[in-house]
Amino acid sequence: MLYLQDDHIREIGIDWKKLTEIIQDVVAIQDSGDCAHPLKPYLRFRDPQNRIIAMPAYVGGNIDISGIKWIASFPDNRLMGLPRAHNTLILNKPSTGEPLAFIHSGLLNGLRTAAVSGVMLSQFVKTRKPERLRIHLIGWGPIGRLHLDMCVALFGEWIEEVRIYDLNGVEPGTIPAAVQSRTQVIHDWRVGYREANVIMTCTVSAERYIDEVPPQGALLLHVSLRDYKPQSVADVKAIIVDDWREVCREGTDIEQLHLRYNLRESDVRTLADVVLRDELASVGAQEPIFFNPMGLGIFDIAIAGYYWREALRLNKGVTLEGSKYK
Repeated sequence: MLYLQDDHIREIGIDWKKLTEIIQDVVAIQDSGDCAHPLKPYLRFRDPQNRIIAMPAYVGGNIDISGIKWIASFPDNRLMGLPRAHNTLILNKPSTGEPLAFIHSGLLNGLRTAAVSGVMLSQFVKTRKPERLRIHLIGWGPIGRLHLDMCVALFGEWIEEVRIYDLNGVEPGTIPAAVQSRTQVIHDWRVGYREANVIMTCTVSAERYIDEVPPQGALLLHVSLRDYKPQSVADVKAIIVDDWREVCREGTDIEQLHLRYNLRESDVRTLADVVLRDELASVGAQEPIFFNPMGLGIFDIAIAGYYWREALRLNKGVTLEGSKYK
């Protein structure tokens, strides 16, 4: 069995084009019915704000990998100088169940998250054909930074400006050099929000704070899921989710819209509808698009499988025991 951690993932390299292609492949495989991902349970004890989530999954097709993601999220860890999230995965051989890899990598969690956003942003660019991207990023933690890295790698030539807001401020040296001259750190989220056509929320906010309706035609990449006051997005017609069962629970903004405004599964589109059936084309150009991805184990396991295979090919990682699956 192979052991991988963040350093090994960095050594293998981050290819955003490849990662978004993997996500698109998984979307198609899931749509064909060759995936399994039971509803993920949340383990809570003592402090209810803490949680550990189990995400078992199988992805068939040309990917053919199974496993489980086990991710702990403890918001107050930052007060002790620790990461908020601790991400581990075990990969299993689908035909026998034998363990293939153990991966301890917070980076991998961020790569999956940003790659899913990259797929959605690609569809937005392809359908809406904006002349330039005006990106507003709320939250400059690890997930926010990876989102901007992804945007620079995939859409750098389209980026007109970037505005970043974070309660704790933003160190200029952490901004990618390629867009540093086009980036402004702001001190009120509303300033960037009102003028952007791509708004990315990557926070750990304990309370909802966005109380304004979205700008016309904007893409809301709502990664953190709990930032919008329900009335601010109650009239948005184009709502996209990765999986209704997953996202309409655990206090998400989608659940709030369901409880307060009777939003139903039949009212939303899925990522598969967007990627495979081009359903963004039916959305009026002035309508904002509200994307709420809860995060699916099938995406994590597929990305982890890619890095496991690359690690074997490049002789990276640490072998924990003899393995014949090389």
